[in-house]
Amino acid sequence: MESVEAKEFPIEEEYKKNHGVTPEDVMVLRKWLQTQPHLPERHITDLDLVLAYHSCNRSTEVTKQTLDLNYTFRTNVNDYFQSRSLDSNMTKMLNNLVIIPLAGRSHDGNAVFYSQLVDTDLSTFSCTEGLKAMLMIIDLWQYEEGTWPAFEMVANFANYTFGHITKIDLRSIQLMAFYLQEAIPLKLKRIHLINTSPIIDRLIAVMKPFLKSELLNSLHIYSDGIAALHNHIPVQHFPKDVGGEYKTLNECKDNILKKLRENATGYSARLSQDYNSRVYRIIAHSLAVVWHQCDCLDFRAHCTLDTRNTVLWSASKNK
Repeated sequence: MESVEAKEFPIEEEYKKNHGVTPEDVMVLRKWLQTQPHLPERHITDLDLVLAYHSCNRSTEVTKQTLDLNYTFRTNVNDYFQSRSLDSNMTKMLNNLVIIPLAGRSHDGNAVFYSQLVDTDLSTFSCTEGLKAMLMIIDLWQYEEGTWPAFEMVANFANYTFGHITKIDLRSIQLMAFYLQEAIPLKLKRIHLINTSPIIDRLIAVMKPFLKSELLNSLHIYSDGIAALHNHIPVQHFPKDVGGEYKTLNECKDNILKKLRENATGYSARLSQDYNSRVYRIIAHSLAVVWHQCDCLDFRAHCTLDTRNTVLWSASKNK
C-alpha cells in the first residue's frame, strides 16, 4: 500500500492465487446478482465477488447471504459508509489515531492491521470516526491487494484512559460486532489486544454478549507490548516507535493521510457510489432482512428509523 494512486488488483492475477476461486465461481454469483434488484450489480466488480466468495470458504449460498448483508449494512449504517472522504473530522482523527496496514505478513502469511492512539487528548477522540477510518482503509487495502489467506488486527491500548473508554458507545460495539462476524468480506483470523489494563478488561466485558464463540476465540489479550506477538507476527514489521524496524508512527500516519487524500475523488467516490439510486430499494429489502433475522438472533435485534427513514440495526445471525 506504499504507492499513492490506488489501482484495483488485477483479476487475472487473483485467479493465479492458490485459493481455489475460479472464473466459473464468479460467473455463478454474477448471474445471481442480476436477479437481485436491490443490489448494485453493475458496480460490484469480479474482484468484489472473489473477496466475498473467498471469505466464505467458497460456499455459494453463504456468499450470497454475506453480499446481501454487506451491501444492506453499508447502505443503512450511514455513520461508517456514507460521505467517505478525508474531511476535517477524518483528518483530525487520523492525526491522533494511527491506523495502518503493516508491510510484512504474519508467520501464517496473513495480512496485519495495526492501530495505536498517539494523542491522549479526549477532545480529539471519536469512536465513530475511528471505526469509519478503519473500514475505509481496509476497503482500500483489499482493493489494491485482493485476497489474503486471512486477516489479523493488532490494537495497541497503551495510551487509552478511562475517559477514552467512556466515549466508546454500545451502539458502535454492536454494529461492529455484527459487521465483523456477518458481513465483512474477509477471513478474520486473530485480534490481538496489546498493552491492555483493567480498563480494557471492562470494555471487553461489555463486548462479550455481542460476540460469537468464533470471534471470542480469535481474541488474544496481552498486558505486554508487541514482543508478546512474536509467535504470530515478526516484531520487525511494526513501527520503530513501538520496538519494530518499520517506519516511524509519524511517517506511517503521513503515508495514510496522503493515500486517502490523493484518492479522495477517485476511490473514495467508488466507496460511496450509487448510494442515492439504490438506497430506497434497499430500505424495503432491509426491513425484510432484519425482521427475518429476528427469529434467529443470538441476542435481541434493535431496529430504529432515523430521519432519512433508513433502517439501523445491530444483530447477529446464526449461519
